[in-house]
Amino acid sequence: MPFSAADRAVVLGGGAAGLLAASVLADSYGSVVIVERDILAPQPGHRQGVPQGRHVHGFLPSGLRLVEELLPGFTAGLAGQGALLGDILGNVRWYLQGRLLRQATTGLTMLSASRPLIEAGIRDAVRRRTNITFLDGHDIVGLEATEDRRRVTGARVVGRRGEGSRVLPADLVVDACGRASRAARWLAGLGFAPPGEDIVGIDLSYATRVFTGPPGTFGDDLLIATTRFPGQRRSAIAQRLEGGRVMVTLAGILGERPPTDLESFAAYARSLPIPDTYEIVRAGTPLGAAAAFRCPTYVRRRFERLSELPAGFLVTGDAACAFNPVYGQGMTVAASTTTALRAEVSAPDGPDPLRFFAAQSELIDAPWALATGADLAQPGVTGPAQPPSPLTGEYLARLQRAAADDADLAAAFIRVTSLVDPPAALLAASVRERLAQHSAGRVVVSQGAREAR
Repeated sequence: MPFSAADRAVVLGGGAAGLLAASVLADSYGSVVIVERDILAPQPGHRQGVPQGRHVHGFLPSGLRLVEELLPGFTAGLAGQGALLGDILGNVRWYLQGRLLRQATTGLTMLSASRPLIEAGIRDAVRRRTNITFLDGHDIVGLEATEDRRRVTGARVVGRRGEGSRVLPADLVVDACGRASRAARWLAGLGFAPPGEDIVGIDLSYATRVFTGPPGTFGDDLLIATTRFPGQRRSAIAQRLEGGRVMVTLAGILGERPPTDLESFAAYARSLPIPDTYEIVRAGTPLGAAAAFRCPTYVRRRFERLSELPAGFLVTGDAACAFNPVYGQGMTVAASTTTALRAEVSAPDGPDPLRFFAAQSELIDAPWALATGADLAQPGVTGPAQPPSPLTGEYLARLQRAAADDADLAAAFIRVTSLVDPPAALLAASVRERLAQHSAGRVVVSQGAREAR
């Protein structure tokens, strides 16, 4: 019998991934309930369930475009509340291999704002969907299923304000609980094999402080990224925020621990190979205390490799693949995977978990390869063996060094790291030819990208 529009979907988790999933489900289900552990305040604010929310966030161009398609007017609405928009290369200082990529206008718009403002903007847009409701202040206890355990029929939740336990019946349950997801345990409890995991041991530490915006330090730029390169375990991002503030996140891997007290924080910034971040810290006035965050490992759960799963249950966002947060891929990939979710819930035979996880995995492959390839090139980082690729560390390092002088190469590289183009675009004949000219010592005049300075 053909699948017909179902009555209710339940989304577990009210973060960015859960909100975006709900916006898609609302087109196919009569009602959608978003269950969130935190109590949601009416104004933007930090949530206990998003410990990384006090650190640098932003939407890459491809993610911003997808969210705008899902929630028309989102970008303008956030800009009206102080979020900043700019070109992903023309208004960002990307320091790679210790050199500044040639800044140029690419036509790719990035959004710079605090995580609370971004999430509140998505949540406000989702609230306007009349068939979406929120159930905040509730812990998710587990899944309900049919007697034969072949189909998930709902989620059991417990109110944190004394409401007690109850079951939310659902035709579809989507787990968007983030890194703390218990999907593997729930599946095992239903008699299904849990997914295998690809785990990368990075031992990443953050320390973040917010400052009043020092005049003149950014110019027209929105963000300054000082990235790691061979021999370096320290990095930093300085980002302009709404309200004239500046957020500085210092990072370290494999035992490097950015300190939180102001004097030591400034000394750590000063130790970076590029002085820009230190100049911002030195000139700025700190606002409030520092925030620390640790990410010992990040993980990809391989649901797509399972041969059997219960109907009526899907997993998305960080619950399926939690990236190294330093690359800023999480929210953009969450937006990207809504395309797989939309296709699945609108399929004539209804959502098939095996088909969904296969499609979602294809969308995760490229950003996962970018992140793990960069991290596993660092001696001491542990993780699964990477398949052979012509995009070797040596090739990428050459490209990045050449991109300091060539705006076209810089734009090609940023289009890939912004998840606009696939990694294979860096192997295009035009890129290889320009790189060969640089290697031969011939002067190359950029033609495509319009230089921003």
